[in-house]
Amino acid sequence: MIGMTTRPSRTCLLAAVLALAQTVLGVAAAWAEDRPPFVFTGIPDQDESRLVERFGRVATYLEAELGVPVRYIPVKNYPAAVTAFTNGHVQLAWFGGFTGVQARKAVPGAHAIAQGAEDAAFKTYLIANARTGLQPSSDFPKAVAGKTFTFGARASTSGRLMPEHFIRQAFPGKTPEQVFSRVGFSGDHSRTIQLVGSGAFEVGAVDYTVWDLDAKAGKVDPAAVKVIWESPAYPDYQWTVRGDVEATYGAGFTERLTTALVGIGDPAILEPFGRSKFVPVTDAAYDPLIAVAKSTGLLD
Repeated sequence: MIGMTTRPSRTCLLAAVLALAQTVLGVAAAWAEDRPPFVFTGIPDQDESRLVERFGRVATYLEAELGVPVRYIPVKNYPAAVTAFTNGHVQLAWFGGFTGVQARKAVPGAHAIAQGAEDAAFKTYLIANARTGLQPSSDFPKAVAGKTFTFGARASTSGRLMPEHFIRQAFPGKTPEQVFSRVGFSGDHSRTIQLVGSGAFEVGAVDYTVWDLDAKAGKVDPAAVKVIWESPAYPDYQWTVRGDVEATYGAGFTERLTTALVGIGDPAILEPFGRSKFVPVTDAAYDPLIAVAKSTGLLD
């Protein structure tokens, strides 16, 4: 009829809404495709299968939170993690305290942004093969002198830097090589537990969270190896990000990344880390490690 207004049908409205949604999704997809994948790594501090599980879940989570493709790439050792970060092959890394210090020293503008709640007061365990007869002690067990001893990786905070510091404190004027009959480097904490448990080394230094995770998983034989000393607390692991990520992924990306990491609440992601949650952190938290590394000659 003349003068009547034609109203769009519900079908037309639905089609318009769907078209708008497809346009928005298309723009978002184009935005994501426009940017390279956000790539991260982590120091290989324990069993490889656990690392794949741990970091694979982080990648899936961050991709959903950040809206960009996220990839985890494994590395063979601690120095390789620092090198990948320094060369820009990765933009984010889960570092130990000392490797984080090394990476930030090599990459101006890089910053620590988050750590596990447990990392502000971390610990090293000294473990001993049962056949040594060494018993748990609240004081540093000086009876370890003359035994064979293995650190973890050469650049490990809990497996080398801090244990060496405590050994030098307990035996003033002596290096670990002068204290022990033989000194080795296992490469990672799980391997340290295996070597001491088998008797290949009599004593070793290990990250307490890896010990707890391996013990929970049934990978520690309590009849063969035990904890004999728990160290004083010190700062350790953290997530460190490069300073140039905002040029690639947009202003505010570092803040969004920090919020995403701190917002992880899924036990399936946190448990493989041996962490209850992640909390914000700054570079200054690791200043004590710089002092220790310089005093032991591990940092210029």
